[in-house]
Amino acid sequence: MKKRRFQLNEKQLGYAFVLPSLLLVFVVILWPVAQSFWNSMFDYRLNDPTRSEKMMDANIDLETYVDNYFFIESQLDALADTAVGDQDKQTIHEIEDGIEKHHSELISDKQVKEKVDKVDKLLMRYKPVNNTDLKYQKVDNDFAADYRKALSSYEQDLVAIAESSGDKDAQADFQQTADLLGSTNEAILKSNFIGFDNYKKYFKDKRMWQSLGNTTFFTVISVFFELVLGLLVALLINRTFKGRGLIRASVLIPWAVPTAVAAMMWGFLYDGQSGIVAHYLDVLKIIPGSSWLLSTGDGGLFSIILADVWKTTPYMALLILAGLQTIPGSLYEASDVDGANKFQQFFNITLPLLKSSILVALLFRTLDAFRVFDLIYVLTGGGPANSTESISVYAYKTMFAQQNFGEGSTLSVIVFLCVALISFIYVKLIGSELFAGRTK
Repeated sequence: MKKRRFQLNEKQLGYAFVLPSLLLVFVVILWPVAQSFWNSMFDYRLNDPTRSEKMMDANIDLETYVDNYFFIESQLDALADTAVGDQDKQTIHEIEDGIEKHHSELISDKQVKEKVDKVDKLLMRYKPVNNTDLKYQKVDNDFAADYRKALSSYEQDLVAIAESSGDKDAQADFQQTADLLGSTNEAILKSNFIGFDNYKKYFKDKRMWQSLGNTTFFTVISVFFELVLGLLVALLINRTFKGRGLIRASVLIPWAVPTAVAAMMWGFLYDGQSGIVAHYLDVLKIIPGSSWLLSTGDGGLFSIILADVWKTTPYMALLILAGLQTIPGSLYEASDVDGANKFQQFFNITLPLLKSSILVALLFRTLDAFRVFDLIYVLTGGGPANSTESISVYAYKTMFAQQNFGEGSTLSVIVFLCVALISFIYVKLIGSELFAGRTK
């Protein structure tokens, strides 16, 4: 009896072919988004030593803690010798006992004690602790809260003694030790997991809504003009005439220019003193003044849209031209026989058959326009007063300029959600008619 070979049916075979693409989409797109979403759950800031790591639980910066603990005991002993009143000496001894109690509890764990000893040896040799696993030690949240509360109380007691002392040298010594306890307190790091607090903050943030409004306005206006002008250019270069190849190549030049270079070029052209575009728009009374383009919010948006339309119209024209090339010439010949004029041919033949190309061009261009960054960042920087700031520029400033990775990741996730919503609308509400038409 022959052994039956394992065979995939048609449906399983289809999934097998699609699986590599799905894995690629997950690795390239969904995994970075998942990482950004995870970062957005934390108050994660690289410019703040207490929040420079993502911590679900309390941690201790052993490098700072061990270094401070080395000096605390000797300084408290010195303060006890210089203290005048019995009450002050008793307070200092209570502080010593409290710190020693918490420290003993900390190193009661064998693993923690080994880490403390290793860090102490590195510090004695004046070497930094570069190993993150060695530098940070997870501790119980209740213990961390209790230790921080105690250190804060000890710091206030020493400050009170310093303020009541009439000796300036004694005041300086007590204040120095109080500052050392404050630094030790900061070395005990609280969990910076905040859940959805960043999202709650930004849904109430006027600047975020303004940047989102600027992005939406820029996307709608620029894509509309690019579609209309791109369609006209495509119809023109689709005709047969002498020098058509040269014209087609020339039309694509703006699209070939890097966006950052184009933005710098338009910045010179918009300059209120020497910009030729600003000068002639002022002469033609299209704008209120030559300095209006880059010095006002409305002028900045106008400038950005004009530069983007100039640069990206050839891209729309190229996509639409590809659709025009697929329309059979016999349809136009038949319509000529039936007596149809050019307008009737355009609305009854060209536009219906261009629907797929227009939808694809609109989808690609809308998604690209909504994620606009380099054009705005180079041309206006989001100014004046954030009036031209897009959501991508806002996310960049938050994440890299302020080094606030938690809030910056939140804005990045918001951008992703908006892009996903746009894609859903195109595919489900508009594209469904396209795919349904092809299956008939």
